[in-house]
Amino acid sequence: MNTKKVVITGAPGTGKTSIVNGLEKRGFHCFHEIIRDMTSRAKKNGDPSAVVSNPLVFVDDSLQFNKDLLKGRAEHFKNSLHLNTPISFFDRGMPDVLAYMDFFKQTYSKEFIEACESHKYDTIFIVPPWKEIYVSDNERLETFDEAEKIHDALLNTYTKFGYDPIIVPKNPVDQRIAFVLETLKPL
Repeated sequence: MNTKKVVITGAPGTGKTSIVNGLEKRGFHCFHEIIRDMTSRAKKNGDPSAVVSNPLVFVDDSLQFNKDLLKGRAEHFKNSLHLNTPISFFDRGMPDVLAYMDFFKQTYSKEFIEACESHKYDTIFIVPPWKEIYVSDNERLETFDEAEKIHDALLNTYTKFGYDPIIVPKNPVDQRIAFVLETLKPL
């Protein structure tokens, strides 16, 4: 079966993970975000008094951290190829890695670009920043202003890779899920 690969992405604190969790509760196969665990592990090894928006300050090798993140998302993508389900949802896609690297002004090699070009998703939904629901926590280190800039970086990066991201309206989670599912019907 040719499983459609659908990314739900967005800046931190936009509610994307709530959408993915809601889709999973409705029986859809979902690949969950891996960066929160990676950030949590990195913080344990770093200086806890140095809480800033960039989780990479807690790692010795930021490029390797991003390579590991890209590899984890590539594994999700490859695993989706063996599923017998019409749709798989991803809490973030591979281009997210490059968008964040652009936001934090990090350079990346051609291997990052080639990885994104060789792993194509079918549909991209972007959940926009929404100040009324934004909350930071131990793994979500960005301010709301930074979240808005990350949103722009995500839009730019996905567009650069030839995607036409669909903006999810600012509504309650059930309505957002309904929007995603209704949008996918004719695709």
